[in-house]
Amino acid sequence: MATPREQARERTMAEIVRLGREQLATTGPVDLSVRSIARDLGVVSSAIYRYVRTRDELLTLLVVDAYGELADRVDEAVSRRRRPQHTHAQRLCASAHAVRDWALAEPARYGLLFGTPVPGYHAPGEETTPVGTRVPTLMTRLLAEAWADGSVGEVPEVRVPAALGRDLRAVRTQLGVEIPEWLLARGMLWWSSVFGAVSFEVFGQYGAGTFSDPRRLFDHHLDVLLGTVGLPPRR
Repeated sequence: MATPREQARERTMAEIVRLGREQLATTGPVDLSVRSIARDLGVVSSAIYRYVRTRDELLTLLVVDAYGELADRVDEAVSRRRRPQHTHAQRLCASAHAVRDWALAEPARYGLLFGTPVPGYHAPGEETTPVGTRVPTLMTRLLAEAWADGSVGEVPEVRVPAALGRDLRAVRTQLGVEIPEWLLARGMLWWSSVFGAVSFEVFGQYGAGTFSDPRRLFDHHLDVLLGTVGLPPRR
């Protein structure tokens, strides 16, 4: 059980993250200011340095927070489709729609994760990689489940070069999944395409008013992508 001092620290850290989110939405990541957060907390700047010493530390807090919330939303969406009547395709598409829904609701935080890199900032991998890979790992494991029960149908075979095969085997070991190399490569195409389509929409790359219903376009993209991994489009 946490001590009162530890609980107080947790509350302060949560408040710093909340204020960081607000600042991110109004000023952008480049102009994040620890001093501004200290002012909003009502403390002197020297006091906040016990919790966050630099802008980069604040950025890392916000990156980890955003990755974690996104992954939680995807986990929840997939969990709701774990009943026998739900198909592998439905679970994969639920994961994709959860990414899109969160990104549209949190464009500034999505932009921090997948937008233009912040000049001079280098995310510490030991803190950001585990949480940052949760979503693609889940998507890959969903595809592995489909492969394991024979749901993946025939798809046009594309040869995997030897050097790429070595890389894919290393990734497969890291993820702990049992799928052939070609399907792992298709799974990576799935999740990179999902995030690419979401980024195009969030960052306005299609142009304002080009599509009356962007969600319909996204669903079409997903049905095409399902075919690339050997799953039938949803009915």
